[in-house]
Order: sequence, then structure tokens, then C-alpha cells
Amino acid sequence: MADSSFDIVSKIDHQEADNALNQTVKEVGHRFDFKGTGASIAWSGGQKAVEIKANSEERANAVLDVFKDKLIKRGLSLKVLDADEPKLSGKEYRLMVTLKEGIDQEHARKISKIIRDEGPKGVKAQIQGEELRVSSKKRDELQEVIALLKGKDLEIALQFTNYR
Repeated sequence: MADSSFDIVSKIDHQEADNALNQTVKEVGHRFDFKGTGASIAWSGGQKAVEIKANSEERANAVLDVFKDKLIKRGLSLKVLDADEPKLSGKEYRLMVTLKEGIDQEHARKISKIIRDEGPKGVKAQIQGEELRVSSKKRDELQEVIALLKGKDLEIALQFTNYR
């Protein structure tokens, strides 16, 4: 019998992220505490980053909090966000938030080491670009690996796909 396998990936549902951003734009436009602050949020560089502008550092962080809230309600992990500190640019503060996607080599090695050290013995993990392929002869072992990784507090959001 062939080995069973699944892939570990770190992807963002761009449609849900776009919906969260649009909801944030609406809320910032309607909320009383954002009136007259020049607060805005928009995509920057395609859908790889978000730029937040406001007339104070606190307002920029408040817009970021609203965006985080909308992401959570749409089922996206906050681990995909990498927010800088608000920087003064002219008369307004700008806050760049990048969206992290894909598993870099350092995290891939760390995940495969966790699987090797703490996972069942018959499980193999291979790094394939920005994802990992985990394979085993027994499906129960693969489920143990998924449970193991869900229990770990890693800095990146993980999804488990192509389970077969």
C-alpha cells in the first residue's frame, strides 16, 4: 500500500482579507472617534501589504485594531500580520502592515525537526519550496502530527492540505 500524505502550507485567503479590509474602511468612515483624524486604510503593493494613515500614532494603531478584529471575524489568523511601528511622514503617521505567506526555510526546518523529534517514528517530512510534505504508512500517525503541530505555538499560521 502506498504512503498517505498531507501538505503543510501557510497561505492567506486573499478574498477574506480583502473583505476584512473593506469592512475596516467602512467602519473607519462611519465611527465618530475617527472623524477628522484623516484615518484611512488601503492595500499597498497588490495584496501583499496594507498601509494605514492617520494624524496620530494612537489613531493609526486604532485602525490596525479594527482591521485585526475584522480578520478574526473572517476566520484569518493574526499570525499572517507583520506590523511596523507608526512612522511620522509629513503631517501624518503611516503604519505598514505586511501579510506573511509561505513557510520560509528557517520555519520549515523547525517544523520538520519537531515532527522528527516529537512525532511518531514512521513519519517523514520533506521541505518542498514554501511548503512541507509529510508522509507515513499509517493515517493515524499523520493525524497525530497534525494534532502535535496545532498544539505548538509557532510564529506562522499553518494549514493542512492535500490529505490523502
